[in-house]
Amino acid sequence: MVILFYQLKIDINSLNIPKEGIKFQPKINYLYQSGIFYSFLAVSSFIMHDMKIYKTTKGILIDHENVFYLRQTDWDGFINNDNIYKETLVLTEDITTISEAPDLLHNGLLAPIGTQEIWASGVTYMRSKSARMEESKGAGGGDFYDRVYDADRPELFFKSAASRVAGPGQKVRIRKDSNWNVPEPELTLMISSSGKIIGYTVGNDMSSRDIEGQNPLYLPQAKTYDRSAAIGPCIYIPESPIEENALIEIEIIRNNTQVFSGDVRIDQIRRKFTDIVEFLFRETSFPVGCLLMTGTGIVPPNDFTLLIGDEIKIRIDHIGELVNMVE
Repeated sequence: MVILFYQLKIDINSLNIPKEGIKFQPKINYLYQSGIFYSFLAVSSFIMHDMKIYKTTKGILIDHENVFYLRQTDWDGFINNDNIYKETLVLTEDITTISEAPDLLHNGLLAPIGTQEIWASGVTYMRSKSARMEESKGAGGGDFYDRVYDADRPELFFKSAASRVAGPGQKVRIRKDSNWNVPEPELTLMISSSGKIIGYTVGNDMSSRDIEGQNPLYLPQAKTYDRSAAIGPCIYIPESPIEENALIEIEIIRNNTQVFSGDVRIDQIRRKFTDIVEFLFRETSFPVGCLLMTGTGIVPPNDFTLLIGDEIKIRIDHIGELVNMVE
């Protein structure tokens, strides 16, 4: 949004706008003295807009205020940037817009990942703790999840290498040796190599509940296999952290009929995102950054399992919708 002022004298104090919140366009002649602003061209409003970064078959698609730019460069080098918001904002001033964005968004989206690893944190919501305790109580492991929910140290595990990840519109899998499989919709953090949260995406942590329930030590088999992780449609890059009341929603469609839906706000998570990241980076390095699924607060009832052909739709406010079919 741009507000134009032509040789006007404006009393900034009367507008009740914090001085540090005023952003000036480059190459603008201005004078600010004693709360009075004099401008001869234009100033941008104090509202800074968010942006989305898509990985496509044609390159990196930048969406800023619904204006699209295409950048043909290495994904890892582009996304692993502590100052990605500001530097991409400047970049859009020097590259031309494109008109084929609708086609790329419909037919050309890839998983927004280069060579990063995907990690995950579990038992971060009360509903997740309850579900894990229910599924593992027969194996004597129920209190493990109760303990980790309240502990200072979070549960962290490796989820997927980039080569196994499903992107928007691609198929996710359920294990052939499992009879109880569910999707887990999760806000997923994009973290730079320095450990800074620079963006967010939608994640689906596919899980085999019966395998994990048999024994908590089977968690890697229940969680980590080909196309057990899906992310997309983009990396959402806001100027400030995502809103705490952002809503995560899931819908599962079977034979054109909704068989499950649910939602949760991310402020229901027990842990701070920065705390989980700090534990992940304590003794592990990520040269090109990583992605971190932050746990689920939506768990289908115990009598529900995914079937081949189901369609999974996960939506998170500000980010968008990730859609995958089950095979």
